[in-house]
Order: sequence, then structure tokens, then C-alpha cells
Amino acid sequence: MNSVAAALLVWTLTSPSSSGHGRGDAWPTHRACSSGGLEVFYQSCDPLQDFGLSIDQCARHIQPSLNIRFGIILREDISKLFLDIALVSGGSSFLNFSYPICEEDLPKFSFCGRRKGEQIYYAGPVNNLGFDVPQGEYRALLKLYNENHAMVACANATIICS
Repeated sequence: MNSVAAALLVWTLTSPSSSGHGRGDAWPTHRACSSGGLEVFYQSCDPLQDFGLSIDQCARHIQPSLNIRFGIILREDISKLFLDIALVSGGSSFLNFSYPICEEDLPKFSFCGRRKGEQIYYAGPVNNLGFDVPQGEYRALLKLYNENHAMVACANATIICS
């Protein structure tokens, strides 16, 4: 390794703006989508891992079938998988929602039943009620957890609708 590359590596590892996850810094903020008057940003709130998410149709009117892409390496088995969502505006929670994604008798997705260490990559539709997002800025806490309440993924999201 030449001296310029070595200096760049040392600067990157010691710079205050580097990720430095071992030092307690937060994961980077990702953009899930931005168009049609709607922007969605998220940051993993799991101190041990990040994940990828993108939303194909980004607009104020959320369609009943939304195409997403999601990727993560599992740190826990997922015989059962649940999603909890809490929406916050102005410091007050105004919607809490829980949804079973994988159930032993009714797997809704091909990744249901995957084991620790396996990778999940899902690209496809997610059905919802379809709704218009009111103008404003919102925060959302999303948690995926398994049947033992072990965290599979966690995100703090910011939703900006203009």
C-alpha cells in the first residue's frame, strides 16, 4: 500500500464524519424514495447492522400495491415475523400498528422460515389500504421482530410530504 493510500485510510478511520460504528456513532441516513411530493428517509436503529430499503412508487397518494426492495442478513431465525409501526407528529404518537408478516401456518412471503445467517432480498409488491399522505413532516419507528421478540431490523424514518 502506498503512503497516500495509507494516509487516506487512516484519515477515513479517524475522521469524525466516518461511520465509526464501533464507537457508538449512528448508521448513515438512507433515502427510500423521493418524488411526487413525498420524501422518505430512514436510518437503522439496530446498533449491530444496517439494511437496504427502496420504494418504487413515491407519491403523496400511496397506491394499494406498493413495490419495494428490501435486503438484510438475518441475525435471528424468522419462523414468525412481525412489524410494528409507530407514527409521530409534533412529538405525539398518533398511530400504532402491528402486522404479522410471517406466521407458521400462513407464510405471506418467500423469505418466511429463513434462518440466522441467511440473506433476505425481497423485490415485489406490498399490499396496503392505499391512502393520501397529509402535508407535513412525520417520524416513524419501524421494528421487525421474531417470535421470541428478538429484533430482526429497526428503523427510524422521516416522511416529508409537501
